[in-house]
Amino acid sequence: MPLNSKQPRIEPLTPPYAEDADAALELLGHAPIQLFRVWARRPELARGIAGWGRYYFSRSSALTIRQRELVIDRTTALCGADYEWGVHVAGFAEKAELNPGQLTSLAFGRPDDDCWEAADRAVLEAVDELHATFDLSDETWATLTAAVGDDAALDLVMVCGWYHAISFAVRALRLPLEPGTVPITAA
Repeated sequence: MPLNSKQPRIEPLTPPYAEDADAALELLGHAPIQLFRVWARRPELARGIAGWGRYYFSRSSALTIRQRELVIDRTTALCGADYEWGVHVAGFAEKAELNPGQLTSLAFGRPDDDCWEAADRAVLEAVDELHATFDLSDETWATLTAAVGDDAALDLVMVCGWYHAISFAVRALRLPLEPGTVPITAA
């Protein structure tokens, strides 16, 4: 298979699913998108991932929906992960109250773009710094915790890292866009 093939490197499962794969997909709690169907090829993997995801997509996370989606959208854009960007923009941009100008900024702009309030800017600066340096300076940490608090700052670091891993996976797997989603370049 050519290096830049647009065919998935691991084919997602197709219905009908084996009982253990079906149970694993049910735990993921969403429509069985391609990524989930690849994970469900190994139900133990899918079950482990489901536990992580349930935390960040529940009320238990200290991040608001908007903050979570800022982290995910910016991380996936920085990683060039069209598949995951498309899934999140289609599924959560409206819930996170992200307007078209903000989506364009997430894809191509900077945290200091005029479309951001101070708290959003603090989140985006932290994401950009984590992506570039794998760390946060004392100044960035202080700005972030002043804007979102210690608990949300910890969640931000974990979500940012997790979506680097997701971005690596969807790119390496060569997953094509889901129906109804758009690539980063469409922002």
